[in-house]
Amino acid sequence: MRADLLADPVDGVDEVLAVVAGADQALVAGLLRPQPAQAAGLVALAEAVAGSPLGAKVAEAAEKAAAGAAGEEHFLSLAASRIALFGSVHDALMARIEQATGRAQADSGGAVSGGGQAENLLLAARSWLADLARAGWQGIDHELVSGAEPVITALLPEPRLRRLAAVLDGFAAELAASCPGSALERIPVRRWGDLWSRALLLTLPGATEVPVSTVTGRLLPLGVDLHEHATAAQAQVHAVFEPADGGTPLLVRASVSAPKPDTIIGAGIWQLLRPHLSLLTAVSEGRSVELTDMPITAEGDLLWRDEHARSGEPADPFVTARVALPAASALPTAPLDRHPARIAVPVFLEGYLAEQSGEALTFSLAGRSIAVDTDRVPAAGPLTPEAVAASNACIGLLRWDAGTFRVQPLAVETTARKKTVALHAGAWAGGAADKVGVKAEKAATDAATVLRERAGRLLRK
Repeated sequence: MRADLLADPVDGVDEVLAVVAGADQALVAGLLRPQPAQAAGLVALAEAVAGSPLGAKVAEAAEKAAAGAAGEEHFLSLAASRIALFGSVHDALMARIEQATGRAQADSGGAVSGGGQAENLLLAARSWLADLARAGWQGIDHELVSGAEPVITALLPEPRLRRLAAVLDGFAAELAASCPGSALERIPVRRWGDLWSRALLLTLPGATEVPVSTVTGRLLPLGVDLHEHATAAQAQVHAVFEPADGGTPLLVRASVSAPKPDTIIGAGIWQLLRPHLSLLTAVSEGRSVELTDMPITAEGDLLWRDEHARSGEPADPFVTARVALPAASALPTAPLDRHPARIAVPVFLEGYLAEQSGEALTFSLAGRSIAVDTDRVPAAGPLTPEAVAASNACIGLLRWDAGTFRVQPLAVETTARKKTVALHAGAWAGGAADKVGVKAEKAATDAATVLRERAGRLLRK
């Protein structure tokens, strides 16, 4: 990988982000009675997309919003332009990553699954989001935020609307924890702007429909990216898929999520996730997986079905990274998901010099440095920031954060007693074998047992 290309700035990114920041400020005080500074931010947003198919609609929406007369269709146009601008940043960054890694993008295929959606529920969600825009983040209160509860309750039973329900549920929870908005010292302006605009576009009929096809071949896992929150956890397995027909290898993902109590942390998270994704066992054992007619989206997300998978031969992730990864292509990102925060590209680095400066760690390659995000290394595995700092080879995810490219380690090779040792963040995914992991598993099991007993007593009462 050419680290020098990742160190150079990408033209136009800063200018686009400045436009988005100006538009986001308009949502802080709300668009019921906008002030001149808010109107200026909206005008700049409209000018930024003037040459696109969105141009006329966004210009009208900006004019209406500046006058305090915007309707739901105008908020939709503003949200669409905001997401389009972030999409342009995403595409520019991905083009730079393709240059640095030497990997091309593959063509997507598959047909969109059919089925209608409950339009009345989409309209109810859109109405609540419009009320938020009018009130602004400083104007939120419990009465306004609680208006989302019946909408979310009605959305959740609908499988095709669950994505919108999940976004609204998390968004409303954040807003409720921040009420009243008038008392907030700090507002997460970009984050709430992201959630608001994404949720609005998800209220468009068909926005959550995903092209799906099937694949047959061999899956070679690279590593696991574990996401942990107070009430939920997700494991995302990144892998190289080799089609049985000898076609181009693809970068794919398989994910599993589960709700969790905030007392389940560390290795205990795997106990919640394992029953829902057999692939985690293959990752832990260092094996390939043979897939037969496994559903896959046009973006490369495997819709995991155990009946379409069987355990294969041993497959060392570092061999996969050295041999198969360079030839693998990534599938294109869906329009609604084109956002810099979603960039997570598997890469393999070796022959670098790890340099520690305070808490900051960098890998130096050919005289150029790339930042290492050790904060993303989960506690639910044997991989540690110290091991990363002592490593000489790394499988990681290339991300873009705070204006720079960073590597999130998924696994490293280091030397111990003159032997090469591999440490994986997902080594305990299918069950711990080493002493540290077994001890952590036991502690997590004990905690889960206590929680079940307490829950049982409460139910009996």
